[in-house]
Amino acid sequence: METSSDFAVLDAEHWRVSHRSNSALPGYLIVSSRRFATDLSELSEGALHELGPLLAAAQTALKQGLNAERVYIGRYGHVPGRTIHFHVIPIYEWIERLFWEDDRYRLLQTFAEGEGESETDGAELTFFVWREFCERASPPEIQGPSVADAIQRLREMMGSQSHGAD
Repeated sequence: METSSDFAVLDAEHWRVSHRSNSALPGYLIVSSRRFATDLSELSEGALHELGPLLAAAQTALKQGLNAERVYIGRYGHVPGRTIHFHVIPIYEWIERLFWEDDRYRLLQTFAEGEGESETDGAELTFFVWREFCERASPPEIQGPSVADAIQRLREMMGSQSHGAD
C-alpha cells in the first residue's frame, strides 16, 4: 500500500505509519506492513515484536500531541491486494460532540437491545468518522490542527521514540 510522502509519518523496520490519505480527520493513521502479508501469522517474528510498541507509540502521540480523548485501533482489511494494516483513529471531544449533534446517527440507538455500557461505543464513533471525515465530499469543520499540522506534529513525536524490540 503506497502512500504519498506528504502523508508519511514514520518508516520503521517492518511497518510504515502514514496519515490516512482520504481522511479529513487530523491524526487518522494507517500502520501498514512493509512486506506484503494478509494475516498476522504470515509476518516475521521481528515484525510482530515491532508492532505492539509501534501501536503504543501512535496512541501516545495522538493523546499527548493532538489531545485525543480516546484512540481506537482496528484491523479490518478485506480489500484484495492490500497488505495487512491497522487503522489508528483518534477520537477528540469535538468528534463525539458532532456525533451527538447529528440526528441521523440517533438511528443507531434503535439497534441496541437492553442497556449498553455507555451512551455510545467505538463502533458507532468509528462509523461516524468513516462516513463524515473519509467519505463525505464536504466533511465537518475541523477543530484543532489541520491534517498537515497533525502530520508534522506526529512526525516529530514518533520520530523521537524507539519502536523496535529491544
